Amino acid sequence: MVFSSAVFVFGFMPLLLFLYFLAEPKYRNYILLIFSLIFYGWGGGVNYLLLMLAVVMSDYVFAIAIAQIKTQKIRKLFVVLSVVVNLGVLGYYKYTNFFIENINHFIKNDIKIATIVLPIGISFFTFQAMSYVIDVYRGDVAAQKNPFYVMLYVSLFPQLVAGPIVRYKTVENEIAHRQIHMEDVADGLERFILGFAKKIIIANNVGALADKIFEMNSIDMPLAWLGAIAYTLQIYFDFSAYSDMAIGLGRVFGFHFEENFNFPYIAKSVGDFWRRWHISLTTWFRDYVYIPLGGNRKGMPRMYVNMFIIWTLTGIWHGAEWNFILWGMYYFVFQAIEKLFLGKWLAKIPRVFQHIYTMFVVTLGWVLFRCDSGLSQCVTWFKALFSGNVTSEGMSLLHMYAVQYGVYLVLGVILSMPIYRVLKAAVYKRIQKNRICKWACAAAGYVVLLALFYVSVLYLVNSTYNPFIYFRF
Repeated sequence: MVFSSAVFVFGFMPLLLFLYFLAEPKYRNYILLIFSLIFYGWGGGVNYLLLMLAVVMSDYVFAIAIAQIKTQKIRKLFVVLSVVVNLGVLGYYKYTNFFIENINHFIKNDIKIATIVLPIGISFFTFQAMSYVIDVYRGDVAAQKNPFYVMLYVSLFPQLVAGPIVRYKTVENEIAHRQIHMEDVADGLERFILGFAKKIIIANNVGALADKIFEMNSIDMPLAWLGAIAYTLQIYFDFSAYSDMAIGLGRVFGFHFEENFNFPYIAKSVGDFWRRWHISLTTWFRDYVYIPLGGNRKGMPRMYVNMFIIWTLTGIWHGAEWNFILWGMYYFVFQAIEKLFLGKWLAKIPRVFQHIYTMFVVTLGWVLFRCDSGLSQCVTWFKALFSGNVTSEGMSLLHMYAVQYGVYLVLGVILSMPIYRVLKAAVYKRIQKNRICKWACAAAGYVVLLALFYVSVLYLVNSTYNPFIYFRF
């Protein structure tokens, strides 16, 4: 089940909202927990639901043990056990066949490939559960004695399968003592509808274009760049739309998740891009890996070693393919160069050139990310991007796709910038002192949101293309 499905929008969500707001506050956590387990079981199956619960309960026990035991060595042992269990589960389901395939290739063995189906969201819920135990060990949060609260924290359906990766301290008080405010409900529904529209109207259409081009056997340079741009827009609107819907749904139920995207395509450097993109993952690696390794406190050589480790892990986290590892190394190189000298040079040039440089690097990075059919596909695509080859057939396709998808590409570029947020703030500033104007604008805003939701539903009903990219991870 996905947020942008008819089953969720017209079945699961209305029923949950009805029961949740009808129930007394003391029962709401249990309703959310039951529906969250149904949500995950619907998409992942009973076996993987039990797997997720087993991971959660093991971390619950580890955290309780850490809180009660005073001996530092034993407390550290339970942290290590948590890391081993979580990474062991993640490693088995996500990377077993990757290692088998590479052993077979390099050592010329014939080990049988295992039949393993990747549980949805496993990269997210293992990291989230692991961070809880580490935070208990560090003393950042107290161990939660109620197992249902820990279960709800990890399995809460808005952020369960594709993030954002929520820290326990962010929602600790809200799990036990949250209050529902109509302003939060209204803001949450607005955020959900905007994310829903971004996904259905923009991400799905530019994604369909990207898939058509990436599935071609041969392409010329203009078509290659169109495919690269389409995928660059798709992955942003796909993933940020999911985060918008997750944050919006969380707000409806009284939870305030932290932002996961901050308009990364207006970044002025690669480093700035990664401070704006998938913020919850970036900060997770920073707080639980980079800083414990020493960060930048132990001299420049050690800092670059730590950066290399972080970007290797970032690539591996995204997928069990060589292109993801190369993608991580790609960003390590640019981050290292920016820290060495390029960052200072970029700061001195006009912002437009900073932005052009950043988007050029990011777009090429997404091509590497998208080429998951093998390294030969990566080579083919980079050759096409810089070949200078222009064919009449390619130009004919380019014209056809521009007519068919041009409006979605333009919308994608425009909405990659914080135009909506700026306009909304400007309007609010002008009308806040005029009560009648304020009410009129609020009413108009609700009408626009309803119209946008209606149009999005029409697109949903009339389309069979509706993937979520980050469900793979």
